[in-house]
Amino acid sequence: MQGEVKITHKKGTALAYKKAYKDVKASYLNRIRWAVTLFYFAMGLNFATWASRIPDIKTALHLSEGDLGTILFCIPVGQLCLMPFSGRLAVKYGSHRMAVLGLSFYILALISLGLAQVQWQLSLALFFFGMCSNLTNISVNTQGIYTEGLFGRAVMSSFHGAWSTAGFTGALIGIGMKSFKIDPFMHFVIVGVVLWSVIFLNYRYLIKAKSQPGQASEKKKLFAKPDTVLLWLGAMSFCCMLSEGIMFDWSGVYFTDVIKAEGALGVLGYASFMAMMATGRFMGDIVVRKIGRKKMLIISGCFISTGLYIAVLLPYIVPATLAFMMVGLGVSTVVPSVYSIAGRRPNMEPSIALQTVSSVSFLGFMLGPPVIGHVAHLTSLRISFAIIGVFGFLIAFLVYKVKAITE
Repeated sequence: MQGEVKITHKKGTALAYKKAYKDVKASYLNRIRWAVTLFYFAMGLNFATWASRIPDIKTALHLSEGDLGTILFCIPVGQLCLMPFSGRLAVKYGSHRMAVLGLSFYILALISLGLAQVQWQLSLALFFFGMCSNLTNISVNTQGIYTEGLFGRAVMSSFHGAWSTAGFTGALIGIGMKSFKIDPFMHFVIVGVVLWSVIFLNYRYLIKAKSQPGQASEKKKLFAKPDTVLLWLGAMSFCCMLSEGIMFDWSGVYFTDVIKAEGALGVLGYASFMAMMATGRFMGDIVVRKIGRKKMLIISGCFISTGLYIAVLLPYIVPATLAFMMVGLGVSTVVPSVYSIAGRRPNMEPSIALQTVSSVSFLGFMLGPPVIGHVAHLTSLRISFAIIGVFGFLIAFLVYKVKAITE
């Protein structure tokens, strides 16, 4: 069976994964893993490309920190509009189809951001950007869970490592584009062409999965009354992605306005954060095997808070860069672990489980940055970062609330 992998879900998906694994050669399994990895990379590069040019778009549209904070609310609004349906779309039509469709429109949304000339145009484009990011996130992470099931060992962290590597790559590309004075629109078009080629070369290797017909009614019940464990996992991920979100959207502004970094050095904070985030994710599966998920999550939460408070207390380029690296290392393994645990919940479709967790967690990723903008407008950006620093310690506390984290 070369050309596609199909999984039919049963109660307890281990048997389905085992059967699919027996039907596929090891070389083809590795090609599947590469295809899914590249979809993660494309998803991350798409977002990082936008994040790397936020300061330029802010300047070009003459936006204050408050204005930018208000406009950034359009991303979570777009997320929320599609969030109740993204998991069900992945179940009904297949996460492989939704990954291709979602990522294709996600790229179009990125290009549309470069066309914005006034605030309402940017707001509309960000709304579309948020919708597409949610559909892509659920579908691609579902593919990650399927692939991890086929391999029978932890690989989810490496997928998110590809996403983070894309973020670091996007930051470097952003530095290069700014150095050559290439405007955001042309920058976005160039990246878009590359990402569409990634889709074209890899879509046929995504995993096809379907459910048994008898499970439909059970999924509806679970959607109406979410698993308590999933809600706690969502809360933990919320705290992490709140910290991650402000690093994406505000690290460049922080280095420019607070650290007073000049020119291309304004991207240094974002690049250092992404570099350590990617490193931590590629090492994450090894760390889990060494010390267990519980200890790792506690340490990660403490790293997030410590890094943010160092950046607040020592607003100079060297300590702030090291602090952002610490934050990147802290957030690196939290979300992959949460998604991996959620995807293994018994008697539940991975797409629906991810939808439940993401409904809580991505609010932090998308609501955090605009809230930070308003708090910074009323006080200062340093105070905003200090407030967010509390959430890293909260992650460590929430670990004890999730009984599913036993190892």
